[in-house]
Amino acid sequence: MDGDRERAIRLYAWNATVSAAFYEPLQGLEIALRNAMHRELTAKFGLLWYENPLCGLDTKTLAKLAATRGELLRDRYDDTPPQIVSALSFGFWIALLGPGGQSPFSGRANYEMTLWRPALFKAFPHKRISRKAAHAPLDYLRVFRNRIAHHEPIFSRHLARDYESILEVTGWICPATRDWIAHHSRVGEVLDTRYNDPALGC
Repeated sequence: MDGDRERAIRLYAWNATVSAAFYEPLQGLEIALRNAMHRELTAKFGLLWYENPLCGLDTKTLAKLAATRGELLRDRYDDTPPQIVSALSFGFWIALLGPGGQSPFSGRANYEMTLWRPALFKAFPHKRISRKAAHAPLDYLRVFRNRIAHHEPIFSRHLARDYESILEVTGWICPATRDWIAHHSRVGEVLDTRYNDPALGC
């Protein structure tokens, strides 16, 4: 029992360490994604693209924008495009790569036709890819990021594969950012500490 308790404590500590190590790669991906998407939406629909009805944003997206704007104003920040873009969540941007939900007018929004084909495919200039193929790994990484943010255990995952996915998807957007992440990341080093410690298992 004492050995199990000791292993549990060490595994808990290692989980905290590897979660922290993943923070920077995930942050790099998130910033690269939102900047690229904002760039392409601005080029097509103008700087205030989120107010342009041609975007065909769905009800949920518009509600998130309104809430973000309200929070900025409440905290005495300007609701300018740079402030709004930086305040919107990782999940917000990934949702724009989805199919679109209920329209505020009638029927359903169609992000394939209003966002992806006119603009957002250009946010992935280094990979010829469909909207669905872009959305799937990013949404998977969103769930992974949320597990880390909520201090949930991630040690049972295939973390080396998760890390490779972060690098791969970032490379679709910006190879220079991918290389920067790979150069500065501590993920590989932290993973090795577990592989080299029999008490932690693999």
